Amino acid sequence: MEIGKVPENVLKRSVFKKLTVKRPEVVVHAGVGEDCAVLAPTGDALVLSTDPITGTAKDIGKLAFHITANDIASSGAELVGMMLTIIFPPENTEEELKQIMKDVTELAAEYNVEILGGHTEVSPAVNQTLVSVTGVGRIAPGEMVTTSGLKPGQDLVVTKWIGLEGTSILAAEKEKELLAKLPAELVETARAFGKLLSVVPDGRVAMEIGVSAMHDVTEGGIFGALWEMAAASGVGLEVDLRKIPIRQETIEVCEVFDINPYMLISSGAMLIGTDHGSQLVEALKRAGIHGAVVGRATKGNDRVIINGEERRFLEPPKTDELFRAMT
Repeated sequence: MEIGKVPENVLKRSVFKKLTVKRPEVVVHAGVGEDCAVLAPTGDALVLSTDPITGTAKDIGKLAFHITANDIASSGAELVGMMLTIIFPPENTEEELKQIMKDVTELAAEYNVEILGGHTEVSPAVNQTLVSVTGVGRIAPGEMVTTSGLKPGQDLVVTKWIGLEGTSILAAEKEKELLAKLPAELVETARAFGKLLSVVPDGRVAMEIGVSAMHDVTEGGIFGALWEMAAASGVGLEVDLRKIPIRQETIEVCEVFDINPYMLISSGAMLIGTDHGSQLVEALKRAGIHGAVVGRATKGNDRVIINGEERRFLEPPKTDELFRAMT
């Protein structure tokens, strides 16, 4: 495509034509020449989150949707709408734009989310597609959940399995390297983890049971998420490494690249602080979602990972292992 703003005729047939969800809270919808969306969610608090996808170009529309939807879900809010900024390198085609919009709008329809607007451009400043998403959610002011609400004595629950996102990205981007060392069936299963990246249902179940803190597990992996929740809440932790749920496919993919799965980007898993850990795990199970109590919050600042007889202190988040594997 030519450098500059994507032409109006391309926007109409490849972007706006695909936008089917219209939310009642939205007063001004996405359209040619509209610089702003306008929302009027009477009586509710607005929850905002923004994130770019930079680590991969495969399935980038799906990843962009999920990472922002998960952020909003971690606050306990209902996701209302998203704004998309898509920047392509000049060698990209309109077909790639159509695919991104197809992936995003299918998920938007599934979760009843309106695409509020955004910006689409071709620029020589990027060497791969960049998608940045801003999400808008709504919640009653007294129901808001934060990362900083964890209290000493509460259970820590992890939903589904850690490393799903990083495993699926590596299976897509490094398929040839993996197939040289692992069975094709395992690699295909690992790539399919991309279908498990939403924690919106996890958050809904958690809100019904009652929680004090929620945090989606993204860059830095579960170790990063544990540190961030503890630091935000001013508490310590005791976590049993062997109780953290992880798929065998993730372990084997990480072994190929000699990376730590507990420090691998993990959208699809949610970290939850609650007084009702066992009850939450049972409720998740009834909803078809795997979950496990992995530890508890403690007084003080000691953040300890236990592995059998070994006890070691958790460290602040470092660069995600995905970036090391992708270089």
